[in-house]
Amino acid sequence: MAGDYAVIALYIAGMIGVGWFGLRLAKTKSDYLVAGRRLGWFMYSGTMSAVVLGGASTVGGVKLGYTYGISGAWLVIAIGVGILVLHTLFARRLVKLRVYTVGEMLDLRYGGSTSTISGVVMWGYTLMLTVTSTLAFATIFKVLFNVPSWAGIAIGGSIVVLYSVLGGMWSITLTDIVQFVIKTIGILLILLPVSIVSAGGFDGMAARLDESYFELTAIGGDTIFTYFLIYSFGLLIGQDIWQRVFTARTPGIATGGGVISGVYCLVYGLAGALIGTAAKTLYPNLASAQDAFATIVEQQLPAGIRGLVLAAALSAMMSTASGALIACSTVSTSDLLSKLGLKKAGNEVTRNRITTLVLGIAAIGIAMIVDDVVNALTIAYDILVGGLLVAIIGGLAWKRGTRQGALASMVVGASVVITFMFVDGVEANSPIYWGLGSSLAVYLLVSFLTPRTSDEILTLWTRRLNGSAAAEEEEAKLAASQS
Repeated sequence: MAGDYAVIALYIAGMIGVGWFGLRLAKTKSDYLVAGRRLGWFMYSGTMSAVVLGGASTVGGVKLGYTYGISGAWLVIAIGVGILVLHTLFARRLVKLRVYTVGEMLDLRYGGSTSTISGVVMWGYTLMLTVTSTLAFATIFKVLFNVPSWAGIAIGGSIVVLYSVLGGMWSITLTDIVQFVIKTIGILLILLPVSIVSAGGFDGMAARLDESYFELTAIGGDTIFTYFLIYSFGLLIGQDIWQRVFTARTPGIATGGGVISGVYCLVYGLAGALIGTAAKTLYPNLASAQDAFATIVEQQLPAGIRGLVLAAALSAMMSTASGALIACSTVSTSDLLSKLGLKKAGNEVTRNRITTLVLGIAAIGIAMIVDDVVNALTIAYDILVGGLLVAIIGGLAWKRGTRQGALASMVVGASVVITFMFVDGVEANSPIYWGLGSSLAVYLLVSFLTPRTSDEILTLWTRRLNGSAAAEEEEAKLAASQS
């Protein structure tokens, strides 16, 4: 394992080094939270792909392939479709708004008084996403060093917190690009072809596995529908995803780079399912499908190369964890702490660094004491989609929507989701179905029964959608330089 240790050590040192370099770039709030809104095509598509393809898409995608065959790709395909829809329909408008959070967009569109409710929901979602991503570190470090779970969580979590605190979104973006390259090489260019060849090619797999492993719908139509409902819609409105959209230099870069990222996700999903299918062919009697990724890496790859692929899995987990952490920090400072009068207290970058550090330590602590937070993440996703989707998409697509309608849809949608979780269970599909349906009905009804949003608010909204915020920022910079 000496070669593997060397590769992993080099990778970890590189992440910390890149984080330290990002410290020099994060001089303003815009730098720290959205990388100065300066990312080009390659960096944008790379960092977007890195943040959405985490441990669940990598280790979990192989697990689904081991269990269901190629239909196990649907989870990551749903993620890819969500990225494609977001960037083809909404990304241009989001970039032009020049905001930092989903809550700020809602306040701008509806005239205020909405970001507190949306901020609480988004804060819970991003914190739980950080916890689950941090929890996943235990798997990789257990394979590498045979350390207990809490130690693996502490090692991986500390690295993420360190580089995230140092340079904020700049550090996260730079590390994401490195992680994106490592994932592409390790998973797509090494593990995928080695797995298929070792399993005897497609003919060899077909001869030894049940026909259902090569049916696109073997995982079940209900499951596929639920993946799209939760993950595709969740990606349309998640703060961790929107914050990456805000980093694009231009609306065109956001659209084009996002489409590239969406296609990459589709390829990545199919690759994970095929690796899992090959693992089923080679090791049909594993005690747990969760072990499929680690087993095929350990058994089929030589030292050094094995370390690179494990680093790829580690990259997937770190990119998601860091993206969720900076999103949680941004919601905390912009949507929640500002309501307590802390908006102008001290230097903005320092305040964001402290918040990121506190939340990172909290996420590590929660991950250490909780064995399985999958249900908690399901709760967070269901409340996010059931409570916020209608108000957000309605605000972007329907001018007749009102602030009262948005607030009512958030409260009712989230409440119905929680109620049906108690009635039918966390893993049931009914909470999200009833939550979305009730949220939409209330949004439409209350919006029609309340006065239209004032022309003043809609005029400002339209001006921002047309790019006035960018022009105003440039004028402010010019005036500051001349003075």
